Amino acid sequence: MALIKLENVSKTFQSKFSALSNISFQIEPGEIVALVGPSGSGKSTLIRSIACLENIDKDPDSFISVFGHQVQKNGRIQNTINMVRKRMGVIFQSFNLVGRLSLEKNVLTGLLGSVPLWRGTLGIFLESERIQALQALNRVGILSQSRQRASTLSGGQQQRAAIARTLVQKSDIILADEPVASLDPAAADKVMKTLKQINQEDNATIIISLHQIEYALKYCTRIIALKGGELIFDGSSDDTSPDFFTDLYGGAIDMED
Repeated sequence: MALIKLENVSKTFQSKFSALSNISFQIEPGEIVALVGPSGSGKSTLIRSIACLENIDKDPDSFISVFGHQVQKNGRIQNTINMVRKRMGVIFQSFNLVGRLSLEKNVLTGLLGSVPLWRGTLGIFLESERIQALQALNRVGILSQSRQRASTLSGGQQQRAAIARTLVQKSDIILADEPVASLDPAAADKVMKTLKQINQEDNATIIISLHQIEYALKYCTRIIALKGGELIFDGSSDDTSPDFFTDLYGGAIDMED
């Protein structure tokens, strides 16, 4: 059974701009998929739709299912999203960390969906939960910065902390929306390497929207390409070529590592 399935998914904003048009595909457990395409192609909208942060257009034949449960149907987000969200982590370009809090406390927020509401509200976590957070920070290579305020760290370190947050959440699915867009090449490579390791070691299913084609080819086994809101390619990374990406982006693409 497919872990994620989209059927005839479209998204039109109030300005009548069609961000997605009849998108259909499915993703199997353990895949790591790059979502590529020029700016405005619909990548972020697609990520947000799967995460149910955007409602898809009304259409009785359209739906999004995750873990075998329909989370969006005919333009409405279903109640099943509440249990699905506990197993799905989302990473954004802007990190979404609380700058005044330490990395450890930021990572602990990944447990808010699984601890009693009163403890989460008061920021009270068990010793075993703190150990989970520290282990996650260790896995992404920034344990030594666990007590530092998030705002004092580099963009690459903050993004790895955001990944650690999905680890304590025990996410079976990670949706990453342009996670390396604002990072320098060295930091971006570390983030991509970390996501690849999580995919291989934890069998986590990962979808990453990317502008950097070299990272898509280096770290992802499958490419889904969008252009003008339409799906124009879905296949193995090995089946792409420089000419394909030149056509996709409307210009020559540097595909060197």
